[in-house]
Amino acid sequence: MYKEENAKVRTAVLNAVEGIPDEVLNTKPSPEEWSPMQILDHLQLMESVVAQNIRKELAKSESEKVRKKPIQLTVSRLIKVDAPKYVVPTNGFVSLEEMKKRLEASTALLDQVYRDAPEDALEAKSLPHPVFGKVPLIQWFPFVGLHEKRHLKQLEKTLEKLQGSTN
Repeated sequence: MYKEENAKVRTAVLNAVEGIPDEVLNTKPSPEEWSPMQILDHLQLMESVVAQNIRKELAKSESEKVRKKPIQLTVSRLIKVDAPKYVVPTNGFVSLEEMKKRLEASTALLDQVYRDAPEDALEAKSLPHPVFGKVPLIQWFPFVGLHEKRHLKQLEKTLEKLQGSTN
């Protein structure tokens, strides 16, 4: 099931930032790159939007049934995708404690949508993805974890740059 895999990735993400001061986490390595905190913000925004969009799609009477897509390719950072506006992170200062609460809330929302959804509806309905086209709703739950895994690599590289510049 998706939850265990997503939880493993989330633990790795949180472990990567544990013990690092909020000032460092809110620092961008360069003007065009996200800070570690912005990466975390992007993750919770994405998870929330996915959950909300699945909920909306489930409420519709008509939705296209499509074949499963190779969502495991999400982890590859060779394919560059600009974040849609609605999941672009804030530029404001956020504490790690606050961000952990936001991440917990987005995960709780996704889990609630999964629990409330009839399995057959998750298989029979779909949502558009900017790279994969229409993706069955059932695949959006593991997609969140794969997306997070992709950004874990980005987070680790960003932290290396920041910590390399402070040593």
